[in-house]
Amino acid sequence: MIKLNQLSHALLLVGAAVTTGYSQDTANEYVAPRDAGPKGKAPRMKVQLLNPGEPTKQYAVIFYQGDEALSGLLEFAQQYHITSAHFTAIGAVNGAMLGWFDPQRKMYKKIPINAQHEVIGMSGDIALYQGKPVVHTHMLVGNADGTTRGGHVLAAYVSPTLEVMVTVDSVTMQKRFDPDTDLTLIDPSLVNKEDK
Repeated sequence: MIKLNQLSHALLLVGAAVTTGYSQDTANEYVAPRDAGPKGKAPRMKVQLLNPGEPTKQYAVIFYQGDEALSGLLEFAQQYHITSAHFTAIGAVNGAMLGWFDPQRKMYKKIPINAQHEVIGMSGDIALYQGKPVVHTHMLVGNADGTTRGGHVLAAYVSPTLEVMVTVDSVTMQKRFDPDTDLTLIDPSLVNKEDK
């Protein structure tokens, strides 16, 4: 009888440990929008203006092995004084963290992407929030078996390349904080008057 009680007590402790571990993992499954900014660097990124002298600038922003694309796009926007733009991209990653926005929690549920994946499509925009550029992008990736996963980009580690084609907008788009979602959202009513 003592052995049965000891076994039962041990199972109870293991169950508690598993439950506690799951709770901690659940907390790490989500990230708040304010903490979902770019992480890492893109030291190998190269930028080329594609149409010198034209009123609407178009850039090729090319990332290479090991670059983190989201932080690189933010660095590009800061260095080239991009206040408003939109872009598309194709290439490949060997790891990424995507997110799905949960409106009930006001947080992104993390979607880890491990191993090599093709970037089937990536699109996004750049707008200003409190005078600084903010990059917002989504990505669809394909696995070796052709299955796909997608979501909001929290981080994307390039392998071997990611080719981003950026078009600078003629009007500066502004973002505002939305307390209902805890997100910064583009607000067309905040367009600079001198841009109109």
